[in-house]
Amino acid sequence: MSRIGKSPISLPSGVEVTINGTEITVKGPGGTLKRTVNPKISVEKIENQLIVKLNSDLYEDKGLHGLFRTLLNNMVIGVTKGYEKRLEVIGVGYRFKTSGSKITLNLGFSHPIEYKAPDIVKFEEDPDNKAVIIIKSIDKEALGEVAAKVRSFRPPEPYKGKGVKYVEERIVRKAGKTAAAGK
Repeated sequence: MSRIGKSPISLPSGVEVTINGTEITVKGPGGTLKRTVNPKISVEKIENQLIVKLNSDLYEDKGLHGLFRTLLNNMVIGVTKGYEKRLEVIGVGYRFKTSGSKITLNLGFSHPIEYKAPDIVKFEEDPDNKAVIIIKSIDKEALGEVAAKVRSFRPPEPYKGKGVKYVEERIVRKAGKTAAAGK
């Protein structure tokens, strides 16, 4: 059995979990999330805890135990606290404009890039730093996909560090061309 899969998921007050066969619905103050679990996994609600159990003892199935426990835990955290990622736009003339789940980026191309995220994901500007995009969502998977997509429009380059990067990301810088030795 998985060590992660064995630990129960505690449900805070205000969170409702509905189990309908293999479909799990988590409803909380932040919103509602649904997930279909693998039939080899069973989920039980006992008082204010969720217990994830593995229905088979096959080695290939044991990896699902911890995976689905973590996915369900992420759903509970998402509907209570939510998730956020921060992206930093670095470069002369590089800027962005946000409005709800839509962002317009000017990243040195001849045209602006407009990206519409799923409705569950929202973009905001950081009031302290105008070069930082805050991406918020209750769904951790959707948040990660959107952040990776926005970063892929202009990944940071290693010479000057220009581009879109995660705030906590460290860019390994390369040395540029140097003058020929001996001149």
